[in-house]
Amino acid sequence: RMKRVEVNDPVALCREGVLQYHKGDYQSAFEYFTKAAELGNVDAHYQLAVMYDDGHGVEKDKGKEIYHLEEAAIGGHPDARFNLGCEEEENGNIEKAVKHWIISATQGHDKSIKALMGYFKEGFVSKDDLAAALRAHQAAVDATKSPQREAAEEYARRK
Repeated sequence: RMKRVEVNDPVALCREGVLQYHKGDYQSAFEYFTKAAELGNVDAHYQLAVMYDDGHGVEKDKGKEIYHLEEAAIGGHPDARFNLGCEEEENGNIEKAVKHWIISATQGHDKSIKALMGYFKEGFVSKDDLAAALRAHQAAVDATKSPQREAAEEYARRK
């Protein structure tokens, strides 16, 4: 593991950041996430957004949180895209929120579908847009299914 970190593998750096974060060593986690993000790792950008949101190891900073959410979302991170939608919702920009949630729904993000359904009931999402998002969501979910993955998930549930 450390060999990959030493050669600046962005995935390994991000994983090491996660390990340090869960140990409570937020400063080390921040350093690993920052290096991985500089190398383009979208998961690291998302983790930095989380750190700037919760203030673990860094001072809370909404601007930096949003920056890292945007970088992760542009890179295809569904949770980041969903969270950007939530930020827009909090700011009263429902149309922008819905656009973010449609994108994350097409990436298989379940909470996005729930948010879209809620705003469909309130008239902010058209029937056609909701139907298209549901189809795309299902296609994304189906694309991630495999017998091996299902067996592994079943094994994990039994433990």
